[in-house]
Amino acid sequence: MRVLAPSLGLAALMSSVAFAADIQTRQISFENAGATLVGTLYLPTDHEPGESHPGVVVTGAWTSVKEQMSGLYAREMASRGFTALAFDFRGWGSSGGHIRFKEDPAAKTSDIVAAASFMTTLPEVDGSAVFGLSICASAGYMTAAATGNTAFDGIVLVAPWLHNAAIVEEVYGGGAGVAALIATSRQAELSEQAGQPQVITAASATDRDALMYQVPYYTEENRGLVPEYDNRFNLASWEPWLIYDSVALAIGLDKPLLLVHSNAAAVPQGARQFLENVEGMADELWLDDITQFEFYDRPDVVEIAADAASRHFSGIRAGR
Repeated sequence: MRVLAPSLGLAALMSSVAFAADIQTRQISFENAGATLVGTLYLPTDHEPGESHPGVVVTGAWTSVKEQMSGLYAREMASRGFTALAFDFRGWGSSGGHIRFKEDPAAKTSDIVAAASFMTTLPEVDGSAVFGLSICASAGYMTAAATGNTAFDGIVLVAPWLHNAAIVEEVYGGGAGVAALIATSRQAELSEQAGQPQVITAASATDRDALMYQVPYYTEENRGLVPEYDNRFNLASWEPWLIYDSVALAIGLDKPLLLVHSNAAAVPQGARQFLENVEGMADELWLDDITQFEFYDRPDVVEIAADAASRHFSGIRAGR
């Protein structure tokens, strides 16, 4: 395993960077599992009709929609010469789907597979060069979607939330806490089947019963609390999320990987265990003192991560 940079302090980097502007966009839709998924395609500023560029499927944190961190990173990748897609998963945002607001790893993985397949059909995309970039919770979904999938040529995981049973217990209140959440999830699943889904507020600065009470980014209108954000969480999400071992997914990964993280961000121990499990090509970039939410939208941090992703993808293409 080659380390791209063991530690990189931001003091030596730009203090502020403007996000990419003048990017061409168009709305798209594609089908998966009987539902229509809606996304935004981001094209390089100098894109001309008939041109194709390497493609990137970009996915975000749990409960998120395409107008949040995934759209921001998609725009940044477009500014670096890629055709990038940010989309709403089934049951979220503008996309269809009968079951709403459920954080279901299997369903979201399936949606990423469908998105990559769709990308290969677009005239604006070089179908022989499609990559994946995920932020936070979708890191596991992206890994699973890319493994054994010829539509993907490589992936980048930014601030990945990667957990196993031990980390789940550490984060969610030990064995008793996890068991209680799974019991809640099973009751919510039964209620969903009876036509009465149990849905709570995802993020709130005032509601203590919210999934993310007083959590930054999601509760800030100038950041993640955008009008398009559903801000809802289906309680049936708990069991599929908590039993999901995303650390173990590294064992079968067969695509070149770049992992960008910080010890000050969420569950870095999961990322390190994941890297230990990777048997193929894996680079890593660790930034000093960067929190999880700073990876979502802090301009200089996003710039660093997007630059690293661009280098990683370009290096894969050059090495063919």
